[in-house]
Amino acid sequence: MEQQSIVPRELFEEREVQTLSPLAMRSIDSQGRAKLLEPCPLRTCYQRDRDRIIHSKAFRRLVNKTQVFLSPEGDHYRNRLTHTIEVSQIARIIARALALNEDLAEAIALGHDLGHTPFGHVGEEALNEIFQELKAAGIDDLPDEFNHNEQSLRVIDILEYGGKGLNLTWEVRDGILHHTGEKDPQTLEGKIVKIADRIAYINHDIDDAVRAGILKIDDIDKESIELFGRYSGVRINAMVCNLVEYSRDKNTISMSPDLMKAMHELREFLFARVYRGSAAKSENEKAKNVLKSLYFLFLNKPELLPEEFRTEEFGTRVVRVCDYIAGMTDRYAIKMYEEHFVPKVWMV
Repeated sequence: MEQQSIVPRELFEEREVQTLSPLAMRSIDSQGRAKLLEPCPLRTCYQRDRDRIIHSKAFRRLVNKTQVFLSPEGDHYRNRLTHTIEVSQIARIIARALALNEDLAEAIALGHDLGHTPFGHVGEEALNEIFQELKAAGIDDLPDEFNHNEQSLRVIDILEYGGKGLNLTWEVRDGILHHTGEKDPQTLEGKIVKIADRIAYINHDIDDAVRAGILKIDDIDKESIELFGRYSGVRINAMVCNLVEYSRDKNTISMSPDLMKAMHELREFLFARVYRGSAAKSENEKAKNVLKSLYFLFLNKPELLPEEFRTEEFGTRVVRVCDYIAGMTDRYAIKMYEEHFVPKVWMV
């Protein structure tokens, strides 16, 4: 009698049932996808989502999108892709230590910033200012505001693969949509990514600010240094270890109250010293001007848009232009600005 071969995916799914915490989200319990898809013989649904994100164009573009420092000269400053990788690493460590679904946490982490604009949060601010101008002009067919997490979901659901989208599972989409903001993700794995995002950017932004000469380690409150340590790796380890210990066997993801409070104070310190008023922000208005100029150029001359952004299937023109601008990398936005707004030297 011929022996039936075992499908690797089923082995992974059974392993999840046997080894993961009762609080974990198991692949076999997923709420599924918007469009039915034949299961992969090799990968669970969350492993498949991770791979779809990694192979997307939006993921590749993250390498040339700002984290904090606009087009830094040095090779060691973080960009949006390296930030994403660091979030993924922290999220996987936490998920594994808590016996939660590491594949789900990884997929959410890798996709959480796919909708981020060029020039980081400055680009987000520019698009929101544009929306306010359009509303003042009587244009109502646009969102209340631009949020990169909502844009990430739009990239995933619509814009990738020429309008077909990535067709990811409900749990990955939920984690990406709610990785920031007041509402928490429904899964513990999504909640892990939400706090891993903060752990990552707080620590690597301090590291980059020190490298840039904007901060000195001794500028940080002594209590924070005593709690977390002086250096990035030490701080991350302290935060992650405390979070794992405090969250074990609980239906919540959090550090102990004292360390959570200290982490939030460290974040406020960064907003005051780096994100808002530092020399790193001196080019913000120029960056905003680049995006605003491009936005109104393409809004008034839609024939300049790439073909995939001309179809009304993707929404009104004001939304489609927003999609195009939000998807640009820093250097592509600058290139487009130079092409359309900077005079070319006439060679005789």
